[in-house]
Formats: sequence, structure tokens, C-alpha cells
Amino acid sequence: MITLALDTATDRCTVAATDGTRVAERFIDGARQHTRAVLGLIDEVLGDLNATPADVRRVLTADGPGSFTGLRVSAAVAKGIAWTGQVEWRTAPSLLVRAMGHAPAAGGVVLALSDALRGDLYAGCWSIGPDAVRIVGDPPHARKPETLGVYGAVDLVVGSVPEALREAVAAATGRTPCLGMAALPQAVSLFALDARDGGTTLVANVAEWEPEYGRPAEAQAVWERKHGRPLPATPGIAR
Repeated sequence: MITLALDTATDRCTVAATDGTRVAERFIDGARQHTRAVLGLIDEVLGDLNATPADVRRVLTADGPGSFTGLRVSAAVAKGIAWTGQVEWRTAPSLLVRAMGHAPAAGGVVLALSDALRGDLYAGCWSIGPDAVRIVGDPPHARKPETLGVYGAVDLVVGSVPEALREAVAAATGRTPCLGMAALPQAVSLFALDARDGGTTLVANVAEWEPEYGRPAEAQAVWERKHGRPLPATPGIAR
């Protein structure tokens, strides 16, 4: 049985697969690369395991918040694979995937951040142990960096933080955040989360499921600011 994992919520498109014993992984970095690259990366990791898409029985994806377009890439792939109902699909917050990749081996509290634009950061905090994951505070959402102290004492801060906000993050958390390429997500972290109680959530309705975008796409936000009203939704299409 093959489990396939995808995280396309950031500028990194990361894909992994496991047969329960062996693990294969690939990634590509760069904005707007995901649509072009993701299917090829999937073929490569499955090929490493001498498997095909027909062998996939479980799909794991990061479900946001994150890049509007990026999230839709992994959502479209997962829906295509899980559509028949013969493949189980489970998700985890994008920030939790980042946190898992840096969690101390003995467990700890990890605050994960990513750029939400307009001076805000998406923030989510979890206590990650060897067997279970527990959320600390509110579910992931956009907030001002100076409010990050609401999570209390944390062992680690990780993620993507614009340079202009880094001093405020350090002041609010008492921790220097782990940034840069080392802080980007890895799809293999979804395997680790799936093995822990509370780490992933089952997608019960494949057709209606939508990622947690966090806030409207930038094009939508610009339109609404210009016109002073919500962007009308096309009938039958989720916004």
C-alpha cells in the first residue's frame, strides 16, 4: 500500500511517498512552479518505490493557510486521486507540517509562522509529542507579530517571516525564529503527523472540501478594496 504526501502551500512544492518501509521524496523551490512540476515529482517518487498511481491507497496534504494557487494544486491532485472513494485522504494545517519538521525528538511546543502580507503573519502553535499533537491557543490565522506572546512559552519558532517583522517576532516570543530554506516544509513531515494522534484529519466529503486559504486571494482583496464590496461568487463555484 502506497501513501502519497503533498505540500504545495508555500514556494516549495514537496512530494513524498512511502510503502511503509521505504520513503522517497522530491521537491522544487520557486513561486509559480507547482502546477508544472507536481505531477512529474509524483511520478518520480512512485517510480523510486516501483509503484504507480494505481497503487496509492492513502493521500496526505497540507491544507493551508498558504498560497491560494499553491493550495489549489495539491487539492486538485488529491481530489483526482481520492474521487473514486477507494483512497483515504487526510489533511493537516500547513503550519503544523512546518512545525513537525522541527519538533524536538523528545517533544515540545513549536510556533510556526508564514507571511500573510499586509504586515501580518499566519501563526499556529502546537505541542508535539512522540505519540500525539495538541493545538496551543487558537487555530491558525493571521495576526500581528506583536501579539504572538498570546501563545505563552514556546520551545521553537519556525517559518517564513519578512525581514521587517523579525525583530517584533523575537521580542514577542523570546525566540529567534528559524528561517530561510531550512524552515520550508517537507512532505515527509505529513507521515510523521499521520502517525500521531491528532496529527491529521479525514476528508469526509471529497467533492466539497476546500483548503483553508486564510484570507482572500490578493486579486480578490484588491478588487474588493477598489469597489468597496465583496467580490460576487460565480454560481456553483466556491470563492
